[in-house]
Amino acid sequence: MGSMAKEKMKKKKGEKINPAILWKQRWLLVMSVPFVIWLIIFKYIPLWGWTMAFQEVKPATFALPIWERTWVGFQNFTDAFKDRLFTQTLINTLGVSFLDIAVGTIAAIAFAVLLNEMFFMKFKKVTQTISYLPHFVSWVIIASIAKNIFNDGGVVDSIFGKNLHLMSSNSPLIWVTIILINCWKEVGWNAIIYLSAMAGIDPGLYEAADMDGASRLQKIWHITLPGIRPTIIVLLIMSIGGALNVGMERQMLLSNPLVEDHTMVLSWFSYKRGIGNSNYGLGTAIGVFQSAVSVTLLLIANKIAGLVGEDKLM
Repeated sequence: MGSMAKEKMKKKKGEKINPAILWKQRWLLVMSVPFVIWLIIFKYIPLWGWTMAFQEVKPATFALPIWERTWVGFQNFTDAFKDRLFTQTLINTLGVSFLDIAVGTIAAIAFAVLLNEMFFMKFKKVTQTISYLPHFVSWVIIASIAKNIFNDGGVVDSIFGKNLHLMSSNSPLIWVTIILINCWKEVGWNAIIYLSAMAGIDPGLYEAADMDGASRLQKIWHITLPGIRPTIIVLLIMSIGGALNVGMERQMLLSNPLVEDHTMVLSWFSYKRGIGNSNYGLGTAIGVFQSAVSVTLLLIANKIAGLVGEDKLM
């Protein structure tokens, strides 16, 4: 399969653009123009601000034109890497992110399979609707509910009759609590993509399996999961590419001074050192580091997927 896909890609690269096809799809191209303009204005032009990572940018010099600011080379990057919190923050970011990807992916696939196996359509629709509603709820509300449940003396501690310190343990245990809360919030929303992929599987495969006497578990293992494997791989590649972009809002709201050492992530660290200390150059340098590592992880994951014969992003 891998060699056939490579041959098709080579043929496509050698093909020339047919003007007749472009003219036939002219309205689609016109419709894409606003999106391209939006992309340029809000995604590419702001990259000019990355120059601050190589300058000394404080409130006194922020209003100056870029060419009048003091250039410091890679000093901001050096200061960020030498910061006492940087190493622990990087560990927190990678640990929370990769555990979140693993738990979230498995939970979303399992939930999608369970929904796909339901025969009662009304119950299935109600369950699916209820499951993805938390996705639209603000993290402020989610964090308030979570703290009432998991804080010392909360609902969970009352049930077990002792303090489990789920949100006050200054250890990676707080990662588990945050990941489970995020999984509950997003599992229904993430399952929608896998359900869509399952809908595209040929029903004839299930009919043939029924004739061969396959059980429901065998059909899930040999038909459903292989059928959505390309979707799983693509989503995993995209998730790995964003491994360092753990949301600051979630971490801040679910954190407290007791566990901040194990909840601070790079985006939060960039905010504290950049805006909190009015050192915009340092904050920008941390953001540039995040983007550079994210692109590197994306390319590595994409390359590995291609080497093992799976679908790639490009």
